[in-house]
Amino acid sequence: MAVPNKKNADYMVYRGRPLMRQDKELYYGDMRDPYIVMMRILETRKAGECDIASKVLVSLMRTSPDTPPQDIIVKSGEKRGIYDALDIGSVWLERALSSGE
Repeated sequence: MAVPNKKNADYMVYRGRPLMRQDKELYYGDMRDPYIVMMRILETRKAGECDIASKVLVSLMRTSPDTPPQDIIVKSGEKRGIYDALDIGSVWLERALSSGE
């Protein structure tokens, strides 16, 4: 996943942080920060012609390459829909970044 910069503004922003999607995974936050949130769409449902996420796995993750694999995921949980996943993910990310863990 590329790190966004001011020259390459081809990414969405949610609550002032980058939000990028690759297939069924969404990444929220800046890879240069100590933490990001990853959201993986586990299930979808049809709403007319569109597929709507109905089950999303949300994970708060450390970004340091020195972090042992078993310690990368700080917390995770399942949510119903993208809105709920983004809502809890943004709270987790804000708390983790402000605590300076």
